[in-house]
Amino acid sequence: MSDASALRRPRVAVLVLLLVAGAAVAGYALTPTRHAKELAGQGLVFVTSLIGCAAIMGTRKREGAWRTAPYLATAIALLALASAALFVLDLREQPVKSGLFDLLFLLFLVPILGAVHNEFVAHFSREDRREIAVDAALIAASLAAICYLFIRPPGADGVGSLSAGTFAILAAVMFSAFGVLALWAPSPAHLAQWVILAAASAATVAMGWEWTHGRFNGAFPAIDITFMSVGPALAAAMLLLPLRAPRRPGPHPVRLARPILTSASVISACAALAAVASLDESRRLSDLQSGTLIALLGLGVAARIVANQVRSTQAHSGARHALSEKELALSEADMALDRVRETNETLRQSEEHLRLVFEAAVDGIVELDHRDVILRANDAFCGMVRIERESMEGHPWTALAASVGGSDDSFASLPSTGQGTIQRPEGQPLYLESRISDVPMTPPRRLLLVRDVTAGRIADQTIRSLFKFLQDRDEDRTRLLRRTNSAIEAERNRIARDLHDGPVQGVSAASLSLEAALLMIDAGEIERGIEVLTKIRKELASEADGLRALMSGLRPPLLEERGLIPALRETLARFGTDQGVDARFSGVLGSEIPEDLETLAYRVVQEALSNASKHAQAEHVTVSVEADQSQLRLEVADDGIGFDNGRAREFLQMGRVGLASMRERVELASGTFVVRSLIGRGTTIVATMPLDNTPVGRELSVNDAT
Repeated sequence: MSDASALRRPRVAVLVLLLVAGAAVAGYALTPTRHAKELAGQGLVFVTSLIGCAAIMGTRKREGAWRTAPYLATAIALLALASAALFVLDLREQPVKSGLFDLLFLLFLVPILGAVHNEFVAHFSREDRREIAVDAALIAASLAAICYLFIRPPGADGVGSLSAGTFAILAAVMFSAFGVLALWAPSPAHLAQWVILAAASAATVAMGWEWTHGRFNGAFPAIDITFMSVGPALAAAMLLLPLRAPRRPGPHPVRLARPILTSASVISACAALAAVASLDESRRLSDLQSGTLIALLGLGVAARIVANQVRSTQAHSGARHALSEKELALSEADMALDRVRETNETLRQSEEHLRLVFEAAVDGIVELDHRDVILRANDAFCGMVRIERESMEGHPWTALAASVGGSDDSFASLPSTGQGTIQRPEGQPLYLESRISDVPMTPPRRLLLVRDVTAGRIADQTIRSLFKFLQDRDEDRTRLLRRTNSAIEAERNRIARDLHDGPVQGVSAASLSLEAALLMIDAGEIERGIEVLTKIRKELASEADGLRALMSGLRPPLLEERGLIPALRETLARFGTDQGVDARFSGVLGSEIPEDLETLAYRVVQEALSNASKHAQAEHVTVSVEADQSQLRLEVADDGIGFDNGRAREFLQMGRVGLASMRERVELASGTFVVRSLIGRGTTIVATMPLDNTPVGRELSVNDAT
């Protein structure tokens, strides 16, 4: 159910109740004859009371329902029952007169007093309840005495006096009890409750006067209309005015409530005594009746005095008890003060210790409030950000981030992200990590622990770079080995093909020619045989030259015959002539070079020249060789177009493995291989190899050059 419909339903019910009450009043007013009006009055009171009773009982489960709802519903039900009895008497045309049965009207006091008791317990403290009950009883007794004098007919007998007392007590109790409640807890619900029951009290007094004077015939508009409206009015008030949660019983917040209530009880008692004293003769009260009323009122006043005395005695005892407790509390306070001094000294020492720990911490420590304002920072953090402590304390973190030189957005969000960077002027960034923890205090605080992780971050980056370098080198080596195996297999196939197509075919042909020459000589054709042998000799010489050329590809004869320097000088001279470039050579050998190292050096220079011829477009090429007692150094430089060093791995992936082959063979010989090149600035290759190690693996081929 929506909130709008929940609010609409009580209003609809109130409208229905008001329509019922209005219809009852209109029907009563339109009744023509007196006897019919008597019957209509009692019947309409019965009907409206039943409807009001049902509506009141229906409010008990609502939020904010009156605690007195069951009691008031019972009182309205008794009103319906009384109106039904009077309706039966009017229907039988039996006269109504005072009698002992009038005491049955006192049954109304049961639900009324039950409702009053419920409200008193909810709103009055135990200390105030007795005194307020005495005041309420004194007011009720005083009003009952005044109403009794008004209701009782002059010279009434005992039965008439008893009937007048019944109506007077009932009206006085309803008026005074709920009036005291409305005065002490003046909520809209209590005020509405008192107004409705005050009207019922007035109608009860009027009915009692008519009843005791023998004039009640059920056709009194003011009385009938009031009783018709009591039930619907109470139900409507309960629906429109939900009862607030009762405050905790204690000292009343309205300072005038107590003196007003006390004054009202005294004034009402004096008024009642004055009324008894002045009207006893006119109302023809007997001495017994006057004395009884005065005695009851005197007892009420005495009870009020006793209540005051008891309250004063209790207050005096409470004050003395409070004084004794105060002295005890003061002595305990002195001891507690000593303990507080000791605790304060301990806290001071602890605070001093914590301050020293705070200042001596290697990591940065910053205390922030709930708005990220810096309350405190230690020297370590001030050193990290290079700002004086006085310049940052009391300022927001965002202001600090804006004032720190070299800080970026990551430093501004350091408390939340835990990562921040400060770029130092000297070039090395400062990497920071933070951890934040809440400090349970009021107002809340947060403690930010900042740690300089620059060394660890740099080490991590170095490890990652080395790992990436090793991965790249491993991938390069894998590609190079794959390419090398392919080159080896191709070289073997080429050698086998050259041997098969050249020397093998020539030797086979020479073998056949030898057989033919032998046949010729056996046949006596010696001259022809000699010609064939001469031809065979020439063919074998040619095949020998082919084998020498094939062997020179494996190890140059010039290198074998004359050594490294002459072989490189002749190779460079031939390169300059073939390529049309200015080729210069310089070389000094201070010690003997192992044969394998000579071959490796020759192949490195040969492959570098091959690369230069294919890609460099150079005009000048320089080769230098130096060897001392420990190492051999080669350098090949050109002034060509150069290339980007970062594309070395790209060249390898494209199948151009010349540089990678040279690097691998030099490093296998425990040497170093360096390539320096800039686009438009030429290329320089430097290889350094120790003389006490020999290269391993396959022989480099010129075909491997990129």
